Amino acid sequence: MSSISALEADIAERRVRLARTLDEITAKATPSAIAKREVDKAKARFADATTTPEGDLRVERIAAAAAVVAVVVAFKLLRRRRH
Repeated sequence: MSSISALEADIAERRVRLARTLDEITAKATPSAIAKREVDKAKARFADATTTPEGDLRVERIAAAAAVVAVVVAFKLLRRRRH
């Protein structure tokens, strides 16, 4: 009889663990959780690209990005004036 009780206890424990795992998967799969992870990844990539490992700004990279943005904006403004 004790082996049946042990099996029942094991099954109950596995059900609890499975329910907990499903709750974790469900929480990770919500659109807001996915969006938050992607935003966090983008922030980390931006920080890696614009700062040194010591935390100093990489001015040359920031200046290059600003120059690219300025060129794109200027190009769009010129195209708009022609039409």
